[in-house]
Amino acid sequence: MDSARDDKPLEGQSPDEEVKAYSFRSSLMSSGHHFKLTPQGLEFQIGRRSGRIPYKAIRRLRISYRPVALASNRYLVEIWSDQWPKLQIASTTWRSLAEQVAQTSDFSAFIHGLHGKIAQAGGRPLCESGSPPWLFWPGVALFALVALGLAALAVRGLKEGTVSGAAFVAAFLAVYLWQMGRFFRKNRPGTYDLGAPPEDFMPRA
Repeated sequence: MDSARDDKPLEGQSPDEEVKAYSFRSSLMSSGHHFKLTPQGLEFQIGRRSGRIPYKAIRRLRISYRPVALASNRYLVEIWSDQWPKLQIASTTWRSLAEQVAQTSDFSAFIHGLHGKIAQAGGRPLCESGSPPWLFWPGVALFALVALGLAALAVRGLKEGTVSGAAFVAAFLAVYLWQMGRFFRKNRPGTYDLGAPPEDFMPRA
C-alpha cells in the first residue's frame, strides 16, 4: 500500500497495543520510521514508502550493536523479505541536533513481539547476530594492527624521554581499546533461535 508522506505514527493503535508499534527517526531531517505488528504482517511507513510484509515472507533477520557519536548504546535490527527492500529498526531516535534518545525498552518489546509473530506464522528466517563475518574479521585484524602500532609508539616515546607524548598516546590507546574492543566483543558473528532473541542486543534499560 502506498501513502503520502506523513510523520505521524500509523493509525489504529489502541492503548493496549503499545508494544505492537514502534517509531524512530534515523536522522533529524528524515521522515519518521513507523512499524506495527498486525495479524496480517509487519506494517511499515517510511516517508512515502509503506506496505505490509507477511511474517512468513521474512527470510532473514540480523541484530547488531551499532553505536554512533551521540548514542553509544544503539542497536539495530535489519529485516530482509521476498518482496521489499531491507528494512532497519534502530533502538534510538533523533530529538535535536545534539541529542539522540534511547528507546531501549520499547525497542526490545517490539523486536520480541516481531520474533513471536514470525514464529506463530510458521516463518523460518535465518537469524543472525553481530556483524557479517566478511566485515568482522578484517575489522578485528585492523583493530589489532592499530592497537599494536599505538602501543609501539608509546613505548618509543618513553625510550626517547618524551613522557608527555607517550602518556597522550597511552591514554588514546586506552580509549581506543575500550570503545573498539566493546564493539567487536558485542558484534562477534553468530546465529540464534527464532524463539530466543539474544538479550545482549535488547537490554530492558
